[in-house]
Amino acid sequence: MISELNRLIEVVEADLSDDLDIGALAASFGTTEYHLRRMFASLVGMPLSEYVRRRRMTVAAADVIAGDPLLQVAVRFGYGSAEAFGRAFRAVHGAAPIEVRTNGGPLRSQPQLTLRLTVHGATSMDTRIVDRPAFRLVGHAARVPLIHRSANPHIQAHVASLPAHEHARLTALGNTDPHGLLQISADVDSDYTEGSTLTYLHGVARDAATTTPEGLDVIEVPAGTWAVFRASGPYPAALQETYAASASEWFPSNPWLLRPGPSIVAILDRAEDFRSATTELWLPIVRQRDDV
Repeated sequence: MISELNRLIEVVEADLSDDLDIGALAASFGTTEYHLRRMFASLVGMPLSEYVRRRRMTVAAADVIAGDPLLQVAVRFGYGSAEAFGRAFRAVHGAAPIEVRTNGGPLRSQPQLTLRLTVHGATSMDTRIVDRPAFRLVGHAARVPLIHRSANPHIQAHVASLPAHEHARLTALGNTDPHGLLQISADVDSDYTEGSTLTYLHGVARDAATTTPEGLDVIEVPAGTWAVFRASGPYPAALQETYAASASEWFPSNPWLLRPGPSIVAILDRAEDFRSATTELWLPIVRQRDDV
């Protein structure tokens, strides 16, 4: 995956004015657009779209300072108007093009990335591969912003708004794996952009053949394969570290790709104050040779 991402970066650099067909590029690399975008965001720490925008504005700054007409610069870097270009320029550099032209700055440059493989894996990851028939996730859903690090206060507020007896009722409704009360993230932005909205479902898994009580939200999950990662330690830090390691260590070392679908966290055991826990992270996957 490191080599594929570096090839992607080379294609981006070859023509920063071009709107890339990421799907076609991914297919030519022997992977999928979904997996490529998610691995880029996980390993680089920013969405592919944001990296392209920063690189465009970094290179465009030289043309702005050189005195090229702003509309020509805008078109050169894929923008239909000087106004749209100006907004993107200010978002990256913190100043309008005319200010930078007059003062020579300020500039916030994005260097070209080169990804290198570093040695990980001294500690084995507790992982299993599970084939599951279709099932459904039922519970209470809310649209919340994506937050990469630390606990998500919007999710915490959503869960806290549910009465205690509702948690018990949901737990009793679960009748299939993954068991217990689940933390479910669905409809996540393919670039994994921080601040983008996702569907968070506080609920349980039920067999596809069983009916769902009224008043609950439902996510239908098709049959497929899942990678299940177990993590134990400080919560949520150990879980977040496992999620990061799945991208940096496990996926580059195994013939599996992420596929679209919800990610699921099952709490197997936890301390009374929830400062530590044992969790399972369920990610939907497909064998690479079967998908490309």
